[in-house]
Amino acid sequence: MSMQDTRFITSEMNSKEEEFDKSLRPQQFADFPGQGRVKEQLQIMVAAANDRKEPLNHILLSGPPGLGKTTLANIIANACGRQLKATSGPVIEKPGDLAGLLSSLDEGDVLFIDEIHRLPRQVEEYLYSAMEDFRIDIMVDSGVAARSVQVNLPKFCLIGATTRQGKLSAPLRDRFTMKCRMDYYTAQELQTILTRSAKVLKIAAEEEGLLEIARRARGTPRIANNLLRWVRDFAHVKRSSAIVKDIAADALKMLSIDDDGLDEMDNRILETLIVKFKERPVGLKSLAVAVGEEEETIEDVYEPYLIQEGYLMRTPSGRVVTDRALRRFGKVRENAPSQPELF
Repeated sequence: MSMQDTRFITSEMNSKEEEFDKSLRPQQFADFPGQGRVKEQLQIMVAAANDRKEPLNHILLSGPPGLGKTTLANIIANACGRQLKATSGPVIEKPGDLAGLLSSLDEGDVLFIDEIHRLPRQVEEYLYSAMEDFRIDIMVDSGVAARSVQVNLPKFCLIGATTRQGKLSAPLRDRFTMKCRMDYYTAQELQTILTRSAKVLKIAAEEEGLLEIARRARGTPRIANNLLRWVRDFAHVKRSSAIVKDIAADALKMLSIDDDGLDEMDNRILETLIVKFKERPVGLKSLAVAVGEEEETIEDVYEPYLIQEGYLMRTPSGRVVTDRALRRFGKVRENAPSQPELF
Protein backbone atom coordinates (compact mmCIF):
# COMPACT_ATOMS: atom_id res chain seq x y z
CA MET A 1 0.00 0.00 0.00
CA SER A 2 1.36 3.41 -0.93
CA MET A 3 1.88 6.28 1.51
CA GLN A 4 -0.89 8.18 -0.26
CA ASP A 5 -3.33 5.30 0.32
CA THR A 6 -2.37 5.15 4.01
CA ARG A 7 -3.00 8.87 4.44
CA PHE A 8 -6.38 8.51 2.76
CA ILE A 9 -7.47 5.66 5.07
CA THR A 10 -6.26 7.50 8.17
CA SER A 11 -8.09 10.66 7.09
CA GLU A 12 -11.25 8.68 6.40
CA MET A 13 -11.10 6.99 9.81
CA ASN A 14 -10.52 10.30 11.57
CA SER A 15 -13.47 11.81 9.72
CA LYS A 16 -15.74 8.97 10.78
CA GLU A 17 -14.60 9.31 14.39
CA GLU A 18 -15.32 13.05 14.31
CA GLU A 19 -18.81 12.44 12.96
CA PHE A 20 -19.34 9.83 15.68
CA ASP A 21 -18.29 12.29 18.40
CA LYS A 22 -20.50 15.02 16.94
CA SER A 23 -23.51 12.73 17.24
CA LEU A 24 -23.05 12.70 21.03
CA ARG A 25 -22.99 16.50 21.27
CA PRO A 26 -26.26 18.38 21.97
CA GLN A 27 -27.29 20.86 19.29
CA GLN A 28 -29.46 23.17 21.40
CA PHE A 29 -29.49 24.67 24.89
CA ALA A 30 -32.44 22.52 26.01
CA ASP A 31 -30.39 19.34 25.51
CA PHE A 32 -27.31 20.69 27.32
CA PRO A 33 -27.47 19.68 31.02
CA GLY A 34 -25.55 21.42 33.79
CA GLN A 35 -23.72 24.76 33.76
CA GLY A 36 -27.03 26.45 34.64
CA ARG A 37 -25.65 29.94 35.34
CA VAL A 38 -23.47 30.01 32.23
CA LYS A 39 -26.26 28.65 30.05
CA GLU A 40 -28.72 31.25 31.30
CA GLN A 41 -26.29 34.10 30.60
CA LEU A 42 -25.64 32.86 27.08
CA GLN A 43 -29.34 32.34 26.32
CA ILE A 44 -30.11 35.94 27.32
CA MET A 45 -27.21 37.19 25.20
CA VAL A 46 -28.33 35.16 22.17
CA ALA A 47 -31.98 36.17 22.53
CA ALA A 48 -31.09 39.88 22.69
CA ALA A 49 -28.80 39.66 19.65
CA ASN A 50 -31.45 37.81 17.65
CA ASP A 51 -34.12 40.37 18.55
CA ARG A 52 -31.86 43.23 17.44
CA LYS A 53 -30.70 41.24 14.40
CA GLU A 54 -27.09 41.94 15.38
CA PRO A 55 -24.04 39.70 15.58
CA LEU A 56 -23.24 38.38 19.05
CA ASN A 57 -20.62 40.08 21.19
CA HIS A 58 -17.39 38.19 21.75
CA ILE A 59 -17.47 35.35 24.31
CA LEU A 60 -14.69 33.68 26.32
CA LEU A 61 -15.33 30.16 27.65
CA SER A 62 -12.85 28.90 30.23
CA GLY A 63 -12.50 25.85 32.44
CA PRO A 64 -10.86 22.40 32.62
CA PRO A 65 -10.78 20.27 29.46
CA GLY A 66 -13.73 18.11 28.49
CA LEU A 67 -16.52 20.22 30.02
CA GLY A 68 -18.22 21.11 26.73
CA LYS A 69 -16.74 24.42 25.56
CA THR A 70 -16.73 23.31 21.92
CA THR A 71 -20.24 21.94 22.26
CA LEU A 72 -21.48 25.25 23.70
CA ALA A 73 -19.89 27.15 20.82
CA ASN A 74 -21.83 24.99 18.34
CA ILE A 75 -25.06 25.46 20.29
CA ILE A 76 -24.57 29.25 20.32
CA ALA A 77 -24.04 29.32 16.56
CA ASN A 78 -27.13 27.14 16.00
CA ALA A 79 -29.22 29.34 18.30
CA CYS A 80 -28.20 32.39 16.25
CA GLY A 81 -28.76 30.61 12.94
CA ARG A 82 -25.17 31.38 11.98
CA GLN A 83 -22.31 29.40 10.52
CA LEU A 84 -19.52 28.34 12.87
CA LYS A 85 -15.91 28.11 11.72
CA ALA A 86 -13.61 26.38 14.17
CA THR A 87 -9.85 26.40 14.58
CA SER A 88 -7.31 26.33 17.42
CA GLY A 89 -4.60 28.64 18.69
CA PRO A 90 -1.55 26.52 17.74
CA VAL A 91 -2.79 26.19 14.13
CA ILE A 92 -2.69 29.96 13.50
CA GLU A 93 1.06 30.47 13.23
CA LYS A 94 1.30 33.88 11.51
CA PRO A 95 -0.85 36.96 10.85
CA GLY A 96 -1.51 35.82 7.27
CA ASP A 97 -3.25 32.70 8.59
CA LEU A 98 -5.53 34.84 10.73
CA ALA A 99 -6.22 37.27 7.88
CA GLY A 100 -7.27 34.43 5.57
CA LEU A 101 -9.55 32.98 8.23
CA LEU A 102 -11.21 36.29 9.08
CA SER A 103 -11.72 37.33 5.46
CA SER A 104 -13.57 34.06 4.78
CA LEU A 105 -16.27 34.92 7.33
CA ASP A 106 -19.70 36.23 6.40
CA GLU A 107 -21.70 38.84 8.32
CA GLY A 108 -22.69 37.47 11.74
CA ASP A 109 -20.63 34.26 11.51
CA VAL A 110 -19.15 32.71 14.64
CA LEU A 111 -15.40 32.09 14.75
CA PHE A 112 -14.39 29.56 17.40
CA ILE A 113 -10.74 29.45 18.50
CA ASP A 114 -9.96 26.60 20.88
CA GLU A 115 -6.94 26.91 23.20
CA ILE A 116 -6.86 30.61 22.39
CA HIS A 117 -4.18 31.21 25.02
CA ARG A 118 -1.71 29.46 22.71
CA LEU A 119 -2.01 32.07 19.95
CA PRO A 120 1.40 33.56 19.03
CA ARG A 121 1.74 37.08 20.44
CA GLN A 122 2.16 38.60 16.96
CA VAL A 123 -1.11 37.01 15.81
CA GLU A 124 -2.87 38.04 19.00
CA GLU A 125 -2.04 41.70 18.38
CA TYR A 126 -3.69 41.54 14.95
CA LEU A 127 -6.78 40.17 16.65
CA TYR A 128 -7.24 43.32 18.76
CA SER A 129 -8.38 45.55 15.90
CA ALA A 130 -10.35 42.70 14.33
CA MET A 131 -12.40 42.29 17.51
CA GLU A 132 -12.90 46.01 18.21
CA ASP A 133 -13.04 47.70 14.81
CA PHE A 134 -13.61 44.73 12.47
CA ARG A 135 -10.57 45.53 10.39
CA ILE A 136 -6.96 44.45 10.17
CA ASP A 137 -3.87 46.14 8.74
CA ILE A 138 -1.66 43.88 6.65
CA MET A 139 1.89 44.70 5.61
CA VAL A 140 2.48 44.16 1.90
CA ASP A 141 5.96 43.69 0.39
CA SER A 142 9.07 44.45 2.42
CA GLY A 143 11.90 46.93 2.66
CA VAL A 144 11.41 50.31 0.95
CA ALA A 145 8.36 48.98 -0.93
CA ALA A 146 6.58 47.92 2.25
CA ARG A 147 3.15 49.42 2.82
CA SER A 148 0.15 48.82 5.05
CA VAL A 149 -3.15 47.72 3.54
CA GLN A 150 -6.33 48.00 5.60
CA VAL A 151 -8.79 45.13 5.19
CA ASN A 152 -12.36 45.64 6.39
CA LEU A 153 -14.03 42.59 7.92
CA PRO A 154 -17.67 41.61 8.30
CA LYS A 155 -19.02 41.90 11.82
CA PHE A 156 -18.48 38.53 13.47
CA CYS A 157 -18.57 36.91 16.90
CA LEU A 158 -15.38 35.42 18.30
CA ILE A 159 -15.79 32.61 20.82
CA GLY A 160 -12.52 31.77 22.51
CA ALA A 161 -12.02 28.66 24.62
CA THR A 162 -9.19 28.16 27.07
CA THR A 163 -8.21 25.79 29.84
CA ARG A 164 -5.86 28.42 31.28
CA GLN A 165 -7.46 31.85 31.40
CA GLY A 166 -4.51 33.22 33.36
CA LYS A 167 -2.30 32.65 30.31
CA LEU A 168 -4.33 35.13 28.25
CA SER A 169 -2.89 38.61 28.01
CA ALA A 170 -4.96 41.35 29.67
CA PRO A 171 -5.58 43.26 26.38
CA LEU A 172 -7.07 40.17 24.73
CA ARG A 173 -9.06 39.08 27.77
CA ASP A 174 -10.60 42.55 28.18
CA ARG A 175 -11.91 42.52 24.60
CA PHE A 176 -14.35 39.72 25.39
CA THR A 177 -17.73 41.11 26.44
CA MET A 178 -18.86 37.91 28.18
CA LYS A 179 -16.49 35.71 30.20
CA CYS A 180 -17.96 32.37 31.26
CA ARG A 181 -16.22 30.00 33.66
CA MET A 182 -17.37 26.38 33.37
CA ASP A 183 -17.23 24.08 36.41
CA TYR A 184 -17.24 20.33 36.94
CA TYR A 185 -20.57 18.49 36.65
CA THR A 186 -22.42 16.66 39.41
CA ALA A 187 -22.93 12.90 39.16
CA GLN A 188 -26.64 13.45 38.46
CA GLU A 189 -25.87 15.83 35.58
CA LEU A 190 -23.41 13.34 34.12
CA GLN A 191 -26.01 10.60 34.44
CA THR A 192 -28.36 12.72 32.31
CA ILE A 193 -25.63 13.12 29.70
CA LEU A 194 -24.90 9.39 29.72
CA THR A 195 -28.60 8.56 29.35
CA ARG A 196 -28.70 10.61 26.16
CA SER A 197 -25.41 9.14 24.90
CA ALA A 198 -26.63 5.60 25.55
CA LYS A 199 -29.73 6.31 23.43
CA VAL A 200 -27.61 7.75 20.60
CA LEU A 201 -25.23 4.76 20.71
CA LYS A 202 -28.17 2.34 21.11
CA ILE A 203 -26.76 0.91 24.34
CA ALA A 204 -29.05 -0.89 26.76
CA ALA A 205 -28.31 0.53 30.21
CA GLU A 206 -29.95 0.74 33.60
CA GLU A 207 -30.02 3.96 35.61
CA GLU A 208 -27.85 2.51 38.39
CA GLY A 209 -25.26 1.37 35.85
CA LEU A 210 -25.03 4.82 34.30
CA LEU A 211 -24.88 6.46 37.72
CA GLU A 212 -21.96 4.19 38.63
CA ILE A 213 -20.08 5.48 35.57
CA ALA A 214 -21.09 9.08 36.29
CA ARG A 215 -19.82 8.92 39.88
CA ARG A 216 -16.35 7.94 38.66
CA ALA A 217 -16.07 10.27 35.65
CA ARG A 218 -14.25 13.11 37.46
CA GLY A 219 -17.13 15.51 36.83
CA THR A 220 -16.26 15.60 33.11
CA PRO A 221 -18.64 14.71 30.23
CA ARG A 222 -15.83 13.73 27.86
CA ILE A 223 -14.47 11.23 30.37
CA ALA A 224 -17.98 9.95 31.10
CA ASN A 225 -18.67 9.26 27.41
CA ASN A 226 -15.30 7.55 26.97
CA LEU A 227 -15.97 5.35 30.00
CA LEU A 228 -19.43 4.52 28.62
CA ARG A 229 -17.86 3.15 25.46
CA TRP A 230 -15.42 1.04 27.48
CA VAL A 231 -18.17 -0.33 29.73
CA ARG A 232 -20.24 -1.13 26.61
CA ASP A 233 -17.35 -3.22 25.24
CA PHE A 234 -16.82 -4.89 28.62
CA ALA A 235 -20.52 -5.74 28.91
CA HIS A 236 -20.52 -7.15 25.36
CA VAL A 237 -17.58 -9.48 26.06
CA LYS A 238 -19.08 -10.57 29.39
CA ARG A 239 -22.36 -11.36 27.60
CA SER A 240 -24.36 -8.90 29.66
CA SER A 241 -27.59 -7.79 28.01
CA ALA A 242 -27.33 -4.31 29.53
CA ILE A 243 -25.00 -2.05 31.49
CA VAL A 244 -25.94 -2.73 35.11
CA LYS A 245 -24.25 -1.48 38.28
CA ASP A 246 -22.09 -4.56 38.88
CA ILE A 247 -20.90 -4.73 35.27
CA ALA A 248 -20.01 -1.01 35.31
CA ALA A 249 -18.13 -1.39 38.60
CA ASP A 250 -16.14 -4.38 37.31
CA ALA A 251 -15.31 -2.61 34.04
CA LEU A 252 -14.04 0.51 35.81
CA LYS A 253 -12.09 -1.59 38.31
CA MET A 254 -10.18 -3.06 35.38
CA LEU A 255 -9.15 0.51 34.46
CA SER A 256 -7.97 1.06 38.07
CA ILE A 257 -10.69 3.67 38.65
CA ASP A 258 -11.88 3.38 42.24
CA ASP A 259 -15.17 4.26 43.94
CA ASP A 260 -14.10 7.90 44.34
CA GLY A 261 -13.24 8.29 40.66
CA LEU A 262 -9.48 8.39 41.26
CA ASP A 263 -7.28 6.49 38.83
CA GLU A 264 -3.79 5.03 39.15
CA MET A 265 -1.99 8.35 38.60
CA ASP A 266 -4.19 10.19 41.12
CA ASN A 267 -3.29 7.64 43.76
CA ARG A 268 0.37 7.72 42.79
CA ILE A 269 0.48 11.49 43.23
CA LEU A 270 -1.12 11.31 46.67
CA GLU A 271 0.99 8.37 47.81
CA THR A 272 4.17 10.08 46.63
CA LEU A 273 3.34 13.21 48.64
CA ILE A 274 2.53 11.13 51.73
CA VAL A 275 5.26 8.50 51.66
CA LYS A 276 8.18 9.80 49.62
CA PHE A 277 7.94 13.44 50.70
CA LYS A 278 6.59 12.63 54.18
CA GLU A 279 3.61 15.01 53.91
CA ARG A 280 5.84 18.05 53.40
CA PRO A 281 5.00 20.77 50.81
CA VAL A 282 6.40 19.85 47.38
CA GLY A 283 7.02 21.97 44.28
CA LEU A 284 5.38 21.02 40.98
CA LYS A 285 8.67 20.21 39.27
CA SER A 286 9.79 17.83 42.03
CA LEU A 287 6.40 16.15 42.08
CA ALA A 288 6.44 15.68 38.29
CA VAL A 289 9.87 14.03 38.41
CA ALA A 290 8.84 11.79 41.30
CA VAL A 291 5.73 10.41 39.57
CA GLY A 292 7.16 10.41 36.03
CA GLU A 293 4.60 12.75 34.50
CA GLU A 294 4.77 16.11 32.70
CA GLU A 295 4.30 19.23 34.84
CA GLU A 296 1.53 20.61 32.62
CA THR A 297 -0.35 17.29 32.70
CA ILE A 298 -0.31 17.23 36.49
CA GLU A 299 -1.34 20.88 36.71
CA ASP A 300 -4.10 20.75 34.07
CA VAL A 301 -5.45 17.19 34.30
CA TYR A 302 -4.90 15.72 37.76
CA GLU A 303 -4.58 18.61 40.20
CA PRO A 304 -7.91 20.37 39.52
CA TYR A 305 -9.95 17.29 40.39
CA LEU A 306 -7.83 16.37 43.42
CA ILE A 307 -8.19 19.93 44.73
CA GLN A 308 -11.92 20.01 43.94
CA GLU A 309 -12.46 16.76 45.86
CA GLY A 310 -10.41 17.93 48.83
CA TYR A 311 -7.41 15.61 48.55
CA LEU A 312 -4.78 18.20 47.65
CA MET A 313 -3.99 21.85 48.35
CA ARG A 314 -1.73 24.35 46.63
CA THR A 315 0.02 26.56 49.15
CA PRO A 316 2.79 29.21 48.85
CA SER A 317 5.24 26.48 49.92
CA GLY A 318 4.07 23.86 47.44
CA ARG A 319 1.58 21.00 47.07
CA VAL A 320 0.40 19.31 50.28
CA VAL A 321 -2.08 16.53 50.97
CA THR A 322 -5.15 17.08 53.13
CA ASP A 323 -6.45 15.03 56.05
CA ARG A 324 -8.90 13.37 53.66
CA ALA A 325 -6.01 12.08 51.54
CA LEU A 326 -4.27 10.76 54.65
CA ARG A 327 -7.40 8.93 55.79
CA ARG A 328 -7.63 7.38 52.32
CA PHE A 329 -4.28 5.70 52.93
CA GLY A 330 -5.06 4.82 56.54
CA LYS A 331 -2.90 7.56 58.05
CA VAL A 332 -3.48 10.37 60.52
CA ARG A 333 -1.52 13.62 60.58
CA GLU A 334 0.66 13.70 63.67
CA ASN A 335 0.89 17.01 65.57
CA ALA A 336 -1.40 18.54 62.96
CA PRO A 337 -0.48 22.17 62.32
CA SER A 338 -3.06 24.72 61.31
CA GLN A 339 -4.20 24.36 57.72
CA PRO A 340 -1.87 26.16 55.24
CA GLU A 341 -3.17 29.29 53.62
CA LEU A 342 -4.51 28.65 50.13
CA PHE A 343 -3.77 30.79 47.13
